[in-house]
Amino acid sequence: MTYIKTLEERAESAKAAETLYRREAALRITALEQERAFAFRRLNLMRALAEAMETPAGDSEQSRQGGEEIAVARALGLLQVKLGWSLESEAGDVTLANFTPVVIALYRAAGAERERESDRGEDVGKVLARFEDWYATTYHVSFWMLFDNPIPDTPRVDF
Repeated sequence: MTYIKTLEERAESAKAAETLYRREAALRITALEQERAFAFRRLNLMRALAEAMETPAGDSEQSRQGGEEIAVARALGLLQVKLGWSLESEAGDVTLANFTPVVIALYRAAGAERERESDRGEDVGKVLARFEDWYATTYHVSFWMLFDNPIPDTPRVDF
Protein backbone atom coordinates (compact mmCIF):
# COMPACT_ATOMS: atom_id res chain seq x y z
CA MET A 1 0.00 0.00 0.00
CA THR A 2 1.51 3.26 -1.11
CA TYR A 3 -0.48 5.33 1.34
CA ILE A 4 0.83 3.36 4.34
CA LYS A 5 4.38 3.57 2.97
CA THR A 6 4.01 7.37 2.68
CA LEU A 7 2.82 7.60 6.29
CA GLU A 8 5.78 5.47 7.43
CA GLU A 9 8.20 7.76 5.59
CA ARG A 10 6.59 10.87 7.12
CA ALA A 11 6.70 9.34 10.58
CA GLU A 12 10.38 8.44 10.20
CA SER A 13 11.12 11.92 8.84
CA ALA A 14 9.36 13.53 11.82
CA LYS A 15 11.26 11.23 14.17
CA ALA A 16 14.59 12.19 12.56
CA ALA A 17 13.74 15.90 12.75
CA GLU A 18 12.86 15.59 16.43
CA THR A 19 16.04 13.64 17.18
CA LEU A 20 18.16 16.24 15.39
CA TYR A 21 16.43 19.08 17.23
CA ARG A 22 16.89 17.38 20.60
CA ARG A 23 20.59 16.84 19.86
CA GLU A 24 21.06 20.49 18.84
CA ALA A 25 19.11 21.69 21.89
CA ALA A 26 21.21 19.54 24.21
CA LEU A 27 24.42 20.97 22.70
CA ARG A 28 23.10 24.52 23.06
CA ILE A 29 22.05 23.92 26.67
CA THR A 30 25.48 22.48 27.45
CA ALA A 31 27.17 25.51 25.88
CA LEU A 32 24.97 27.93 27.83
CA GLU A 33 25.55 26.00 31.02
CA GLN A 34 29.32 26.22 30.57
CA GLU A 35 29.11 29.91 29.68
CA ARG A 36 27.13 30.57 32.87
CA ALA A 37 29.54 28.54 34.99
CA PHE A 38 32.56 30.36 33.56
CA ALA A 39 30.89 33.76 34.09
CA PHE A 40 30.30 33.01 37.77
CA ARG A 41 33.80 31.57 38.18
CA ARG A 42 35.19 34.75 36.62
CA LEU A 43 33.06 36.92 38.92
CA ASN A 44 33.90 34.98 42.06
CA LEU A 45 37.63 34.88 41.35
CA MET A 46 37.95 38.54 40.44
CA ARG A 47 35.87 39.56 43.48
CA ALA A 48 38.06 37.43 45.76
CA LEU A 49 41.25 38.84 44.22
CA ALA A 50 39.99 42.41 44.61
CA GLU A 51 39.18 41.74 48.26
CA ALA A 52 42.58 40.14 48.84
CA MET A 53 44.32 43.22 47.44
CA GLU A 54 42.45 45.76 49.56
CA THR A 55 44.65 47.71 51.94
CA PRO A 56 43.43 47.09 55.46
CA ALA A 57 42.02 50.15 57.21
CA GLY A 58 44.54 51.86 59.42
CA ASP A 59 47.53 51.05 57.20
CA SER A 60 49.93 53.93 56.90
CA GLU A 61 50.40 55.94 53.73
CA GLN A 62 53.93 54.60 53.51
CA SER A 63 52.76 50.98 53.35
CA ARG A 64 50.16 51.91 50.73
CA GLN A 65 52.84 53.36 48.47
CA GLY A 66 54.59 50.00 48.12
CA GLY A 67 51.24 48.31 48.26
CA GLU A 68 50.99 47.26 44.62
CA GLU A 69 53.71 44.62 44.95
CA ILE A 70 52.26 43.31 48.19
CA ALA A 71 48.71 43.33 46.84
CA VAL A 72 49.76 41.51 43.67
CA ALA A 73 51.62 38.92 45.72
CA ARG A 74 48.57 38.40 47.96
CA ALA A 75 46.28 38.03 44.96
CA LEU A 76 48.56 35.57 43.18
CA GLY A 77 48.90 33.58 46.41
CA LEU A 78 45.12 33.44 46.68
CA LEU A 79 44.88 32.29 43.07
CA GLN A 80 47.30 29.47 43.81
CA VAL A 81 45.22 28.43 46.80
CA LYS A 82 41.98 28.52 44.80
CA LEU A 83 43.56 26.36 42.12
CA GLY A 84 45.02 23.97 44.69
CA TRP A 85 48.57 24.59 43.51
CA SER A 86 50.77 23.91 46.49
CA LEU A 87 53.94 23.01 44.61
CA GLU A 88 55.80 25.05 42.05
CA SER A 89 55.65 23.85 38.47
CA GLU A 90 56.77 25.30 35.19
CA ALA A 91 53.21 25.46 33.82
CA GLY A 92 51.98 27.04 37.06
CA ASP A 93 54.75 29.63 37.05
CA VAL A 94 54.06 30.53 33.42
CA THR A 95 50.34 30.79 34.12
CA LEU A 96 50.89 33.03 37.15
CA ALA A 97 53.31 35.22 35.18
CA ASN A 98 50.73 35.65 32.44
CA PHE A 99 47.96 36.30 34.97
CA THR A 100 49.98 39.00 36.78
CA PRO A 101 48.94 41.81 34.35
CA VAL A 102 45.30 40.98 35.17
CA VAL A 103 45.97 41.43 38.88
CA ILE A 104 47.90 44.66 38.29
CA ALA A 105 45.07 46.07 36.14
CA LEU A 106 42.54 45.11 38.81
CA TYR A 107 44.63 46.76 41.53
CA ARG A 108 45.09 49.96 39.54
CA ALA A 109 41.42 50.11 38.59
CA ALA A 110 40.44 49.79 42.25
CA GLY A 111 42.94 52.52 43.18
CA ALA A 112 41.57 54.83 40.51
CA GLU A 113 38.05 54.24 41.83
CA ARG A 114 39.15 55.04 45.38
CA GLU A 115 40.88 58.20 44.23
CA ARG A 116 38.05 59.07 41.82
CA GLU A 117 40.54 59.36 38.98
CA SER A 118 39.31 59.13 35.41
CA ASP A 119 42.45 57.35 34.17
CA ARG A 120 42.16 53.80 35.42
CA GLY A 121 44.87 52.37 33.21
CA GLU A 122 44.14 49.40 31.02
CA ASP A 123 40.64 47.93 31.16
CA VAL A 124 40.59 44.88 33.45
CA GLY A 125 38.14 43.04 31.20
CA LYS A 126 40.40 43.40 28.18
CA VAL A 127 43.47 42.25 30.10
CA LEU A 128 41.56 39.25 31.46
CA ALA A 129 40.26 38.41 27.97
CA ARG A 130 43.83 38.50 26.62
CA PHE A 131 44.92 36.16 29.40
CA GLU A 132 42.02 33.80 28.70
CA ASP A 133 42.90 33.76 25.00
CA TRP A 134 46.56 33.08 25.79
CA TYR A 135 45.64 30.24 28.14
CA ALA A 136 43.21 28.66 25.66
CA THR A 137 45.78 28.91 22.85
CA THR A 138 48.60 27.55 25.00
CA TYR A 139 46.79 24.72 26.75
CA HIS A 140 43.83 24.08 24.39
CA VAL A 141 41.35 24.37 27.24
CA SER A 142 39.65 27.23 29.02
CA PHE A 143 41.39 28.61 32.10
CA TRP A 144 38.09 28.32 33.94
CA MET A 145 38.19 24.54 33.56
CA LEU A 146 40.92 24.58 36.22
CA PHE A 147 38.23 25.39 38.74
CA ASP A 148 36.44 22.10 38.07
CA ASN A 149 37.39 20.29 41.21
CA PRO A 150 35.76 16.90 41.22
CA ILE A 151 35.49 15.45 44.67
CA PRO A 152 37.30 12.12 44.69
CA ASP A 153 35.45 9.11 45.98
CA THR A 154 36.84 8.11 49.31
CA PRO A 155 36.02 4.79 50.85
CA ARG A 156 34.02 4.93 54.01
CA VAL A 157 35.68 3.01 56.77
CA ASP A 158 34.03 2.26 60.06
CA PHE A 159 36.30 1.52 62.96
